[in-house]
Amino acid sequence: MYRLKARLIGWSAFVCFFATLSYASHFSGEKPPKDVAYRWDSSILGLIQYAIVFGVVWLLTLGLDRREFLAVRRPASWWRATGIAALVLVAILVAGWAVAVFGGDPEKEQGLIPESFNSHKIAQFAAFAAIVTVVAPIVEELMFRGVGYGLLERFGRTPAVILVGIAFALTHGLVAGFPVIATFGIGLAYLRSRTDSIYPCILLHASFNAAGLAIGVAG
Repeated sequence: MYRLKARLIGWSAFVCFFATLSYASHFSGEKPPKDVAYRWDSSILGLIQYAIVFGVVWLLTLGLDRREFLAVRRPASWWRATGIAALVLVAILVAGWAVAVFGGDPEKEQGLIPESFNSHKIAQFAAFAAIVTVVAPIVEELMFRGVGYGLLERFGRTPAVILVGIAFALTHGLVAGFPVIATFGIGLAYLRSRTDSIYPCILLHASFNAAGLAIGVAG
């Protein structure tokens, strides 16, 4: 029990620290460069950042059966996972529409989606795309739907789903986009709770990021 409390304190401290950094950057007016997807330093810094987050995941799960605790296993039902994933996407679209009604633009606020494709920097873009669609979904799901949900589930599934979703949104440091990211985070946590697996969460997260990147480039 003591160790679980210590792990929960550690996870909460990570969320608070990361959220503080993200919102400090947001309110300072600092924005990613417009060519963020076509710079080697973007991918390198992203890789370093996620390596640190993965290290925190590793530390928080020392002494545990990681496959069991992080739900690194096949889902109870892929059909159920697919159905829930579809509902989550619908919820995100509704949340996005609601934000747009009030003039919000989550993608523009985050500033990570390129507005066009630069054929002269394919290698740089490929590296950035790999971080966004592979590394980020795996590491973020391990941290939130893995560690976070695993620690909070003992307080009840519903509180765990909501708290993990809100924590996920806070670490992104968005204001206008907060409802959309929170909806996504809650949906992913619900998917984790209903399938007893982190695999569908990673796949949905990766697909969502890939679609956003593809739509941005196509635009």
